[in-house]
Amino acid sequence: MIITWTLTATVLAAVAVGGTLGLFGGGGSILMVPMLMYIAHVPGKTAIAMSLLVVAATSAAGLVSHARAGRVRWRTGLIFGAAGMAGAYAGGLIGPYLPETILLGGFALMMVATAVAMVRGRSRISGPSRTDMPIGKILLDGVLVGLVTGTVGAGGGFLVVPALVLLGGMPMVAAVGTSLLVITMKSLAGLAGYLHTVTIDWRVALVVSAAAAVGGLLGGRLAGHVNPDRLRRAFGWFVLVMGIFVLAQQVPALM
Repeated sequence: MIITWTLTATVLAAVAVGGTLGLFGGGGSILMVPMLMYIAHVPGKTAIAMSLLVVAATSAAGLVSHARAGRVRWRTGLIFGAAGMAGAYAGGLIGPYLPETILLGGFALMMVATAVAMVRGRSRISGPSRTDMPIGKILLDGVLVGLVTGTVGAGGGFLVVPALVLLGGMPMVAAVGTSLLVITMKSLAGLAGYLHTVTIDWRVALVVSAAAAVGGLLGGRLAGHVNPDRLRRAFGWFVLVMGIFVLAQQVPALM
């Protein structure tokens, strides 16, 4: 059982992480695993499994505001999400059998990649204007992104959003909303894979999920009213520092 002050810190951090996910459509969830490990003191593989539940709940909450505002492309999102679920479930089955050092090292590298994408300014990505992505591209990209999600416990929004924009010519604001649908679906599939071999504390998971969902709702409401470029870059630098820290923790075990 987590003591009171640790639980309070965990809840506050979960609200912040959820808010960034709702605002950016990705990036915030990459902090969920280190937050659970270093604040809530959850073991690595358990933190990965638990983060998938939290990310799914947060994404679903953030999706509500985007859907009401008409910022979700349902056809593309559902097809992409279904393909992502297949990859994520496979990743969830594979992940528990990989060494924890490899998993967390890979996760840290994803944090660095996320940070670079956020610092560079994803909102400036542009592509041709089309209504929906070709189904072949949706399926291939969905499976690959889902595999990464299920294995290391990251939502993968920083991969989904550029794919929706560059491959499908989707406007940035619609890509953010649609990515939340995709992330919800594949995070649940990844969790299902992990639960075959990993046990999580459902009390902690549900409390953190609820807190992150509140943050997701707040972030979703802000998405249509603020220019997030400066905030995204600042957050990107923070994620970069955290990614380097997590990676440094794994280096001694690899040597």
